[in-house]
Amino acid sequence: MPARQLRYLLLDGRFAICQLPAGSGIPDWATGGQFSSICSTGEELSIVCDVNVVPADVKREALFICLKLQGPFPLSETGVLNAFIQPLAQSGVPVFAIATYNTDYVLIPEESWGAAHDALTAAGHIMA
Repeated sequence: MPARQLRYLLLDGRFAICQLPAGSGIPDWATGGQFSSICSTGEELSIVCDVNVVPADVKREALFICLKLQGPFPLSETGVLNAFIQPLAQSGVPVFAIATYNTDYVLIPEESWGAAHDALTAAGHIMA
């Protein structure tokens, strides 16, 4: 049993992690669907969204699934994301983490789902 047992959901759909040049406007296709995330820095515009809406000419890594930790978690709470991704890292599962005000989302390659599910279950985390 982990020091912290977390509940999580597997969101429907498949997702892409996209990269546009810095200073790009947010494209209309980026904000549809049940989950999307947009981060703008001086180096790039990163978009996570439904893989089916991404134009063919956009740089992307595709076919990720998304795990949503069941929050909310106070912003002052520590160790939440670490407790969830540590078993994944120990099992060699790559992660792409996104934090929101209420909770955390972890994207993993679709082909890693079996290993991820096994690692999370062994760590005592529960899929809701």
